[in-house]
Amino acid sequence: MSNHKDSDSFSLQKEKQLNSRTKTLIFVLQIMLVATLLIIWLSSTSIRSSKSLWVLFFYSFPSEFLIAVVPHEPILIYFGKFYTPFTVAAVAIISTLLTEALNYSAFKYITDTQFFQKINHKKTVTKIIKLFQKSPFLALWIAGFTPIPFYPFRFLVVLARYPLVRYLLALFLSRTPRFCILAYLGHAINIPDYLLVALFVVLIASMNVNFLRKILKRDRNKKEDNS
Repeated sequence: MSNHKDSDSFSLQKEKQLNSRTKTLIFVLQIMLVATLLIIWLSSTSIRSSKSLWVLFFYSFPSEFLIAVVPHEPILIYFGKFYTPFTVAAVAIISTLLTEALNYSAFKYITDTQFFQKINHKKTVTKIIKLFQKSPFLALWIAGFTPIPFYPFRFLVVLARYPLVRYLLALFLSRTPRFCILAYLGHAINIPDYLLVALFVVLIASMNVNFLRKILKRDRNKKEDNS
């Protein structure tokens, strides 16, 4: 009887280890996929200036994955110059929903770690989750439609165990009109490419302003210590 229990316990432990390794492998592959797409896009001038809808489709992955490092607004405006707003929005929303499904999976892996399990039980986090749960669909719609930073909500839906299907539906209903409006701007107003490049740079700087501040502060402290 004891041997049977030990055998079951060993099997369960082995199964957990296998599941953990599989989840880790999937997480690493997701990061590698998005990083590869970002590197290809940044390193190729021809791809960056391409009018192919495939470029728009694949660009959504680095621009919407986890905490995005590149903005999507200038690209949607750019493609709006060559295609109808509906076409641009349709391509962008399909790839966005696929990316957000990856986000859900990736954040679930991160929040399942012991470190985030401890954070999840903190009073502040619990209060934020309860506040979000009062009207999650509306909160997601507002966050998806407006230009406010969206990445905290990617954490929230996982921490609050909000269903993936409802999450994607909220994004579909909020992001589609947002993408249409941005594409319409490019379609109705012939914005010069150099202004779109300038907007791209400004948005990247604003997205990473806190990171830049930390680097500057660290350099300042080093200089003060050396002096």
